[in-house]
Parts: sequence; C-alpha cells; structure tokens
Amino acid sequence: MTLQRFGGIAALGHAATLVVGMVLSFTLMFPLLDAAPDQALRFLADNQTLVYLWNLIVDWGAAITLVIMLLALYERLKSGSPALMRAAVVFGFLWAGLTIGTGNLMLHNFGVVANLYGSDPAQAAAWTALVRSLWVLLLSLAAVRTGGLTRALGYLGVFLGIAGSLTMIPALAETMFMIFGPGMMVWSAWVGVVMLRRSTTVTA
Repeated sequence: MTLQRFGGIAALGHAATLVVGMVLSFTLMFPLLDAAPDQALRFLADNQTLVYLWNLIVDWGAAITLVIMLLALYERLKSGSPALMRAAVVFGFLWAGLTIGTGNLMLHNFGVVANLYGSDPAQAAAWTALVRSLWVLLLSLAAVRTGGLTRALGYLGVFLGIAGSLTMIPALAETMFMIFGPGMMVWSAWVGVVMLRRSTTVTA
C-alpha cells in the first residue's frame, strides 16, 4: 500500500474522529459547555470512563491520523510549493502535539481543565483551532498553487483556514466555530476521497 493510500485512509479516519468529537460534545460532554468550574470538575471526576474515551478517540485518534495525512500530503505537494508545505507540516505537527497535550491534561489535571472550561469554553478551544487553521490554510494555498488536489477542495481549505483564524476574535468566535468545525469534517473526508481516487488511478 502506498503512502498516498495510507494518507487517504488517514484523512477519512481524521474526519471520523471530528464527527465523533462533535457528537460527543453536544451529547455526553454537553454539561461541560455551560458549567461553572466546580461543576465541570465534578463532571470530569464522575465520568472518567467517558473522559478516557474522549481522549482516545478525539485527541489521540485525531493526532495520529493527522500525522499520517500530513506526511502523505507533504509528499504530494512539496515539489510545487516546498516552503508553504514545510510551514504547513510544522503547524500541523504542532497541532497534533497540542491535541495530545490537552487530552492528557484533561486526564491528569481535572482542576486546570475545569477552570478553563468553566470560565470560557470557547476560548479553551480557540487557541488550538488557530494552530489547526494555520496548517489548513498554508496547505490549501500550496494545493491551489500546485494543483495537487482539486481546485474546489483547495479553495475550501483556504476559506476554512481563514474562518478558523477568525475564531480568535471574540465577536466572531461562535460563528466561525460553527463554520470551521463542520467544514473541517467535510474537508478532511474530501481530501481522503481525492487521495484514494488519485492513488488508485496512478496504480492502474
């Protein structure tokens, strides 16, 4: 199996972890969204199995699939836009590390996470969304420049990268999250389909 096929499968897996994360956020993890720090701490302490499941799927699953997808995309796009792809990979790996770090923090230091979620749940996610939006933006600019992905997919990634960056503006954060989150599910799945189709064509 080629790296491109591995990358395509990883992209589909990454999209799946994002879908699972959103479903869990608005169902089983929903009490955290509007909880005071003490309520958030109690919820995390009383639902440790759920927290471990969240960490395994949403944090580790997303990070591992991202790394594989990034390596495949770097191999695919580096010749046409090496500087942009190097920067995209740096931010992508940084986001993967931050994802694992925040997941482990949730497992081992409930107090810090409870205070962060209780005081401002949107801001708790905004700083990681910014890093993720930067790698998507840079990679999509490289894709548009090189034609390594479909043009529509490249422009969608540019749009989502800009939307994700705008989550750092408090007045726009909620709206941009509603665009960026679901959009990344579509983008990741689309990347997976494109990579699998083109790798199959090349093999044939």
